[in-house]
Amino acid sequence: MYTAASVIFKTLAEAGVTHAFVNWGNDHPAFLEELERERQQEGGTRLAIVACPHEMVALSAAQGYAQVTGRPAAVIVHVDVGTQGLASAVHNVDRGRTPVFIFAGAAPQSSDARLKGTKNEWPMWLQDVPDQPSIVRQYMRFTSQIQSAKNAGPMIMRALQIASSEPKGPVYLWARRETTEDEVDGSQFQETLDVNKWPPAHSGALPDTALSTIVEALTTAQFPLIITANSGRNPKTVPLLSELSTILAIGVYTSCPTSVCVPWTHENYIGMSFGGKNEMLDHADVIILLDVDIPWIDTHGNKSRDDARVFIIDPDPLKTTMAWSHVDADLLCRADTEAALSQLVRAVDTSSLRATTAPLLSARQERLRALRAKWTDSLARTPSFVGETMTAAHVLGTLRAAIEAQTPSRGERVLWVNEATSNLPNVWAYLRPGQPGGMVGSGASGLGYALGASIGAVIGGAVAQRGLDMVGCIVGDGTFLFGVPATAYWLAKRQGTPFLTIILNNGGWASPRLSMLGVYPQGHGSKATMDELSVGFGPDMPDFAQVAVAAGGAWGKRISKADELQATLEEAIRVVLHEKRCAVVDCIVANVV
Repeated sequence: MYTAASVIFKTLAEAGVTHAFVNWGNDHPAFLEELERERQQEGGTRLAIVACPHEMVALSAAQGYAQVTGRPAAVIVHVDVGTQGLASAVHNVDRGRTPVFIFAGAAPQSSDARLKGTKNEWPMWLQDVPDQPSIVRQYMRFTSQIQSAKNAGPMIMRALQIASSEPKGPVYLWARRETTEDEVDGSQFQETLDVNKWPPAHSGALPDTALSTIVEALTTAQFPLIITANSGRNPKTVPLLSELSTILAIGVYTSCPTSVCVPWTHENYIGMSFGGKNEMLDHADVIILLDVDIPWIDTHGNKSRDDARVFIIDPDPLKTTMAWSHVDADLLCRADTEAALSQLVRAVDTSSLRATTAPLLSARQERLRALRAKWTDSLARTPSFVGETMTAAHVLGTLRAAIEAQTPSRGERVLWVNEATSNLPNVWAYLRPGQPGGMVGSGASGLGYALGASIGAVIGGAVAQRGLDMVGCIVGDGTFLFGVPATAYWLAKRQGTPFLTIILNNGGWASPRLSMLGVYPQGHGSKATMDELSVGFGPDMPDFAQVAVAAGGAWGKRISKADELQATLEEAIRVVLHEKRCAVVDCIVANVV
């Protein structure tokens, strides 16, 4: 017997989806029955099923998987309550432009015993809400109801096609329980869709007029600047951006980066900011905003020069999913970043151009060399600690050295999952990832992403044959708690997905305090303690590392003194690499002021 659930699993597998992160409920009998049919009749399930006791972890894991593989995973949740349990991970996959296929069952619409799957348990009346997809609709690229087993396959392919088209993102399909029990005969089940006929839509390349305008500007400017953040979500863009920058001596600056857009060591990488002052704007006469959501924050004194020419190249240059976003620009191009960079490299990589622009490019390169030296000199040494209390920068600099010493690739094949919130700039500045895809973040502000994403990244690394030495996860104490750690570390043990977690523990939620100081720098709260502001965890904070030990058999230790750091990090790295267990180092660091 085949049902709509059979068709859903079959279609997903044929479309290349390998894993489903699931949280089962009373709307899923057909799915559980189908899985057992597959085991008995086909020797195994079509999809690898990853049972997740919390939906937030499930969707975060699917995001980490998609970020590493470039392909969507499936997430299956339980009616309206499971949809709500996806929590802020929904915000993350939307703003992070991550392709994820979400399916939710829905309460039966009937209580008629003649219908298979009808209401037969008391919660089903309470779960029958008027508009279940409205819970997530504004975050989705596509929402729709499957109403028959006979069209379930095309509905899934349409959803995956939309999820994988720029701007990429999550999709949400749902079906009543009677529908998932809808039966099809063997001949209908064996029908196969040609998945090659459902390709993602291409964003396109730069128009010829735009290309010539941008090339002319870049080859005549005194100080051209590329600001980016997200281009590295496609790892193929990293060498292209590096090459373009090298050929034309263009400075590259990252603003609120979510991916490795240019190697840390690139000679023209001259700065990074998470909202602070970008001094380069005062000098740039040509600016390309390349796939960046927040190129600068005006209220921090940032503004392009009045005479600067500003060009936006982005899959969504108008940021249509944001209620407000604007930059004064001369040209907006809706284009695929890889295609646009390829065009620009081809257009400028000519001997005649080199000959005519040589003096200008030489002067530009000399200026960039000085700017990079000024920036990197301030970060050249691992920062000292304050008394006996470590700083986040000291922890991260020591961590980088330990990783380089202990991993086979000297850190080159380590993937970092970064959710350090108030310490995001420090993570980039001191871990200094150089490989495409070497660091990922949620791309958004829904806290609790990193633990689940690390699990998905380990799974995705194996599927994509990335050859990773390990996955490392950097969180604050607040984001650690948001990540549902009991579920995450239990799941990591069950799935055999060990990763290293470093907690930068400043005793509470530093970000709300920093936000307050940004508005009331001399206000009543400026002298208050974290506890007085109700953002501190105080002396009774959980022993975070031991949560992971109890839940998932991890190795864990809390340290508060700098002289404990080196040996503790070395042991934690050894545990992940050789014992294949999760390791958690909870580092008590100085509060962010």
